[in-house]
Amino acid sequence: MAKLRHVALIVPDPDKAAKFFEDAFDMKIAGRARRGVYMSDGTINVALLKQEGNEKVGLYHFGMWVDDLDEAEKKAQQAGATYLEGRPTSPNSFYECKYRDPLGIVFDLTHKGWTGAVKEVVAK
Repeated sequence: MAKLRHVALIVPDPDKAAKFFEDAFDMKIAGRARRGVYMSDGTINVALLKQEGNEKVGLYHFGMWVDDLDEAEKKAQQAGATYLEGRPTSPNSFYECKYRDPLGIVFDLTHKGWTGAVKEVVAK
């Protein structure tokens, strides 16, 4: 089963949004990228991405962590998803493949994960 482990939000100010996630939810900064800040609750990564161009503030996409990227892509396309862009460029690449579901919602597929996210959760 694929695991929901990444949600990306478009925000006007990633650092200000990160402060809110720290203060309101006790989330921690897991990393930074060209466009924003990655927050984590220890299981799921929330990317707070700087608004660019005509992007609307809000949900940008969600990400699914899969075991086999090729198989997951085939399954998603058979279910009606359309490929948008992206493919890992090296064995160490965290870049994901972007798709659009039949309703137009963008999602990522990755077999490497995201900074601040863990694939398997073990009950304590």
